Amino acid sequence: MFETEKKLAELIERGGVYYDIQGTTYREVLANLVKAIPVLHSVPADSLLKAVLEREDLMSTSIGNGIALPHPRIPLISSPDEEMVALAYLKNPVDWNSLDGEKVDTLLLIISAAAKHHLQILSKINYFCRQENFYGMLKEHAKLYEIIGFIREAEKNWK
Repeated sequence: MFETEKKLAELIERGGVYYDIQGTTYREVLANLVKAIPVLHSVPADSLLKAVLEREDLMSTSIGNGIALPHPRIPLISSPDEEMVALAYLKNPVDWNSLDGEKVDTLLLIISAAAKHHLQILSKINYFCRQENFYGMLKEHAKLYEIIGFIREAEKNWK
């Protein structure tokens, strides 16, 4: 469908990095994060929130170690130009129904235009979250330029 695969660094730059997202439940946290991210021209914020919550209610998007990857179950946008990943550090860890029992303190909200793109983004995030240096950066609530620099360095060698 779409010819080019987006770089994760570009997607996070577009989505942004957010600190101290408030909330005591995943529903509150997600509502606050959706309010903070850049406006999607093709999807109202309330529709995005509803879709993300519906997906979360089906099954936790926590991948363990305090990280969750919330996303709509079905892509809501049609343009790859609106795809983004928003990185959010929570003010306080929240119970996310994680299989490992750990509370979540870091989110990567994925908004993609197609199932294939979604899987590519998930694969990249999974790869980075398994890298000790990257995981450490998340735990230290690294700044946008640090995260982007680390990812760009890795991605420039990818074909």
